[in-house]
Amino acid sequence: MVKERARILVVGGGYVGMYTALSLQRGLKPELGRGEAEITVVTPDPYMTYQPFLPEAAAGSISPRHVVVPLRRVLPRCRILVGEVATIDHAKRTATLTTLASEEEGTGPRQLSYDELVLAPGSVSRTLPVPGLAEHGIGFKTVEEAIGLRNHVIEQMDIASSTRDPAIRDAALTFVFVGGGYAGVEALAELEDMARYTARYYHNLDPDDMKWILVEASDRILPEVGADMGRYTVAELRRRNIQVLLETRLDSCADRVAVLSDGQRFPTRTVVWTAGVKPHPLIAATDLPLTDRGRLRCTAELAVEGTPHAWAAGDAAAVPDVTAPEPGTDCAPNAQHALRQARVLGANIAHSLRGEPLETYAHKYAGSVASLGLHKGVAQVYGRRFKGRPAWIMHRAYHLSRVPTFNRKARVLAEWTLSGLFKREIVSLGSLEHPRAEFELAAGGKATEDPKGST
Repeated sequence: MVKERARILVVGGGYVGMYTALSLQRGLKPELGRGEAEITVVTPDPYMTYQPFLPEAAAGSISPRHVVVPLRRVLPRCRILVGEVATIDHAKRTATLTTLASEEEGTGPRQLSYDELVLAPGSVSRTLPVPGLAEHGIGFKTVEEAIGLRNHVIEQMDIASSTRDPAIRDAALTFVFVGGGYAGVEALAELEDMARYTARYYHNLDPDDMKWILVEASDRILPEVGADMGRYTVAELRRRNIQVLLETRLDSCADRVAVLSDGQRFPTRTVVWTAGVKPHPLIAATDLPLTDRGRLRCTAELAVEGTPHAWAAGDAAAVPDVTAPEPGTDCAPNAQHALRQARVLGANIAHSLRGEPLETYAHKYAGSVASLGLHKGVAQVYGRRFKGRPAWIMHRAYHLSRVPTFNRKARVLAEWTLSGLFKREIVSLGSLEHPRAEFELAAGGKATEDPKGST
């Protein structure tokens, strides 16, 4: 048994943070102020975002509120602090953080002491010094970005439908996605499918008027589903008049013109950046050992190497893949590993506190699934390849089984069922991003401008 109540600090409320806290909550039976442990979760948002559903949320197949899981409901025995951890001094077992309350009070950062540390801040978009990217690029890692992108695409169709300037129309109907991984391919495919359907309600727009362009620096897309399914995906996208440009880079998007490394230029009001991720900057602000790529150096038991009482998993952790044929291989930073690592991590922290042997994380890669729009997809599962509707069904079934809580599963399933019975929603609610704009104008002030310049 645990000799005294341990203070466990979980940094991050994403896959790893939420599932680790959930595992600890079940295993240690904590209560606020008593029990075997006191668990504190520090997270920028009071919810966990199930990122594989972001493309469907952007396409309108799932409501935004069903893509996120409220942490306070799932973790009632944990203390949830909405804020940001700035630095960690593990030698002193302290973390420096800023909360919403400290910002309101003007008291500045505060110190939080702990006994056990779980670092799971996740990742951030990996950007490059591309001219114009910071001013005009759109990310695709949060539910806010996904819904903002949906609104933006429909607004561009509104602009194209109402303008008399051919140049403005052409730029509004050109959509450039950079990055051929899951996020880029699924987001482009789902939004193109949605926009193609939406175009039927515009009297002067045709789906073929729109240009959808996928830019990928390597010679293949969706490497996770295998070379054959990657080639099939390229052929399927091109069959839908989507330009797939392999071995091509975005050199600039300044002045709303996407300039590619092959010399092509596309005037556009939409550049979506999904070209990979990198560890959260917090990782560099710790005294913990890092790899050459800036990830936490971990053991197969999910402990930070050579550092007692520090644990990590997910995108920010370099965890040895003990099932890989080649030694020295780390687990890929994806949701499949993050979910499974979190369960082992929670169990190992409990084992450590009780003086019990630790478990080794070992998970053989089962396969991958990807959606390419309504009733379209690709999958490679246990060495078998699927495409079209069967792959799409497998994609939905897999992610429905993985989204947390029965409440979310039921709501998502209900939305899918209703969307199959009724027509798609084609409404843009861009005003949600600036809810006070109309009141500010009425009150004699100046309306807040859209930082992306989409309206």
